[in-house]
Amino acid sequence: MVRLQKFLADAGVASRRAGEQFILDGRVSVNGRIVRLLGTKADPVHDEVSVDGKPVRAKRKLYIALHKPVKCVCSHQDELGRPTIYALLPKEWGTVSSVGRLDYSSEGLIFLTNDGQFALRLTHPRYGVRKKYVATVEGEVTGAMLRRFTQGIFDGGEKLKALSARLVSGGRARSVVELELGEGKNREVRRLFESQNLTVKKLQRTQIGKIKLGELKPGKWRTLSETEIKTLISDL
Repeated sequence: MVRLQKFLADAGVASRRAGEQFILDGRVSVNGRIVRLLGTKADPVHDEVSVDGKPVRAKRKLYIALHKPVKCVCSHQDELGRPTIYALLPKEWGTVSSVGRLDYSSEGLIFLTNDGQFALRLTHPRYGVRKKYVATVEGEVTGAMLRRFTQGIFDGGEKLKALSARLVSGGRARSVVELELGEGKNREVRRLFESQNLTVKKLQRTQIGKIKLGELKPGKWRTLSETEIKTLISDL
């Protein structure tokens, strides 16, 4: 059961505030009865809700986990004509948008949804949803560099900081590093390494919150389970 004004917002009929006015104006009915009481609830599955005598239905909420491949953008359209992640999804899912972004040369886990509140809670800095990345770097990454990453580095007026950073494997020619971030500023991982004069050759996001990329192959997607969705929200 959800409040009627939320039902109307989810159906795309009106914002919650405008929906409240619809109710007060007697424009909304539930199972044939006009409702004027704010706080009235409706069952999206079993109740019949109408506005001005026309039935409305709550849109199906979609929550998708996608393994974004490299050389692919997260925009619905790209002025350079590059492939977009939306071409990887069923056409009838055209209402979803990515929750945050990964740059053209990066790959890994990204969520897509048509639930604006879900997207906001996963992207707003105040919630600090943790994300893990594995970076393959050209050159040697030292312990001192990793400590700088967790202490914080100023770049372009912004403080870049990893919550954790560990060397997975390393040598003079190549290093693999796992980092965990709390905010995910624009190109943050790449900028951290660039501050040490190192170039990232491959970057993969492996985890968002408690949801891992796992065995999902590049270009493939799956829907999030109800348990996974609740886990993401409950962690905030």
